Amino acid sequence: MADTQAAHVAIKTDIVVIGAGQAGLSAAYHLKRLGIAPGRGFVVLDQNAAPGGAWQHRWPSLTLSTVNRINDLPGMAFAEAVPGASETVEAAVAVPQYFAAYEHAFELPVYRPVTVKVVCERVGRLRVETDREAFSARGIINATGTWETPYIPEYPGRELFAGRQLHTHDYTSAAEFAGQQVLIVGGGISALQLLNEISFVTRTTWVTRRPPEFRAGPFDQEAGRAAVALVEARVRQGLPPNSVVSVTGLPVTPMVEAMRARGVLERQPMFNEITPTGVRWADGRTLDVDVILWCTGFRSSLDHLAPLLLRNEAGGITMTGRLATQVAADPRIHLVGYGPSASTVGANRAGSAAASELSRFLSLAS
Repeated sequence: MADTQAAHVAIKTDIVVIGAGQAGLSAAYHLKRLGIAPGRGFVVLDQNAAPGGAWQHRWPSLTLSTVNRINDLPGMAFAEAVPGASETVEAAVAVPQYFAAYEHAFELPVYRPVTVKVVCERVGRLRVETDREAFSARGIINATGTWETPYIPEYPGRELFAGRQLHTHDYTSAAEFAGQQVLIVGGGISALQLLNEISFVTRTTWVTRRPPEFRAGPFDQEAGRAAVALVEARVRQGLPPNSVVSVTGLPVTPMVEAMRARGVLERQPMFNEITPTGVRWADGRTLDVDVILWCTGFRSSLDHLAPLLLRNEAGGITMTGRLATQVAADPRIHLVGYGPSASTVGANRAGSAAASELSRFLSLAS
């Protein structure tokens, strides 16, 4: 009987931050700066066994020179925590080191590994069920990102393919594909990076749903603000957020120029179906391949919030607040790393906005 009763007891706190990546750590930092006490005031739940967010799971060839950019968390520069890190250092090593130093320096209450299973309404509070304890909160800052929800579109025959299928999420090294015909699907930055690597060791074919749009010239602050504004407008209307590349286009980097020179960027349109040995296009043309690598992006990891019925019929969530982090249907919930804040610099700003707006709404800070 005692064990049954204990299973129903929830640890009370004012705010639960779900996720300890860039957005979650930024939110935690700003909650503490607002005078909200760790523990009784807020806790951070992270499903990873160690600091580093999704970065610790990235492939080894993703170095500091190949990532888009690692933006400093508020209050501590990356160079301060990881002094002397060269451009060749793996992002999966350097970023976790930075995040670990950050958590320690600001004494952030991160509990791990804790996997949030579901969040539901419970007598005016939000009950957060995990694979360990349960928590009872007045508000939620959700910072779960997208890494745990890889997206692979449905295509006829996908289950019949006799070769290997994998997603960006599963990629480790180009060397494992040597001597195989690899079909790379997707028009994002990750697709280009993996296409570049794999094309050095074997035969590749690149297919995208739409013709890729390459962006010449620098991507300055004005262009960045314009891109964020477009994504923000969508989520404020309750529409699902578009991918970043659909708004910004693909940058023409030295890597892209070299790929063009090698003939690697001869993109093919999307196929119509998958066969046991490869793919078939609408005109009847076929291609036999050994591997299909789906670089088709990720979706926001929000299934644990499903009982709260936040999504509309269009599949989106109507957002409001200064930086569109607040759920319009339930102002106790903020989503950071969703929509316009799905970047490291956007996550920092979103963490600050969510912390201040939620603490004011709950009358925890002036």
